[in-house]
Amino acid sequence: MTLSDLPLHAPAQVEAVQDLHANDAIARRLRELGFVGGEDVRVVARGPVGGEPLLVQVGFTRFALRRSEAARVRITKEASA
Repeated sequence: MTLSDLPLHAPAQVEAVQDLHANDAIARRLRELGFVGGEDVRVVARGPVGGEPLLVQVGFTRFALRRSEAARVRITKEASA
């Protein structure tokens, strides 16, 4: 599953960021921002037009991401208790 597919407010954890090619600057930047394996992540809000951008929280920090950027982040959805 990818971050762009995650329902609003559903808890998940980052598995990895997908590199589309060698020296992928976007993937590298996502990792620098904290999208690394094991980090808690959730989609907090979606934009009004086409659901873009996504307001994403990783750890305690929030970022606005395009759907194409969020689609690079593989996640594991946490099981409901």
